[in-house]
Amino acid sequence: MRVADIQLAITDEQWRDAQTIWDYHQMHHELRPCDAAIGLGSHDLGVPVYAAELYHTGLFPTLVFTGGPNPTHPERFPRGEAVHFREHALELGVPESAILLEPKATNTGQNISLSQEVLASAGRKVRSVMLIAMPYMERRAFATCRKLWPDVEVVCSSAPLEFNGYVKVIGNEKHVIDMLVGDMQRVIEYPKLGFAVEQEVPEEANAAYDRLCRAGFDTRLIKS
Repeated sequence: MRVADIQLAITDEQWRDAQTIWDYHQMHHELRPCDAAIGLGSHDLGVPVYAAELYHTGLFPTLVFTGGPNPTHPERFPRGEAVHFREHALELGVPESAILLEPKATNTGQNISLSQEVLASAGRKVRSVMLIAMPYMERRAFATCRKLWPDVEVVCSSAPLEFNGYVKVIGNEKHVIDMLVGDMQRVIEYPKLGFAVEQEVPEEANAAYDRLCRAGFDTRLIKS
């Protein structure tokens, strides 16, 4: 039995469609040393936990945490995502001297642009950057960074979780699929608005997205 089968009557086809979109969002970049890393704001502590793990492997010397209060769940990190993420990373052994803070961003574009400013103000010369994001957000983060910071080499990473594993962590199957669909919409639409570079969308991923939208997985969609 899949996670949350008791909570929601999600069909096998919908589950397969969600898996297809999950796979598309993953960039599958090979991890390699970078001049700095940016831990993007999110609704849980997965990003700082994985960022601390990667820091301890020596992949980057500087780590920026970025994000103000979470717009969807402001109660989870009332002092802002970046502040809470920094505190958690310190608890996990990342030294204070390695962490920079960007506490104002409210969207992914600001995560990138404001973190770039923080790094420059700190005198960090960045030719390569690792973006540490939620697993379903890798592709959107990559496309956004390529648009706003085109001269930097980008490596995307996220906690190595399979789709089933991430659903278990979050604990709500419908909510996870809604987030996958919402990010898919942004990957498709944001280049038209100048927010990101265009990404090729395979036919099977686009069809899965359309079916899930029609089935009502739409709480994270941007309304036109």
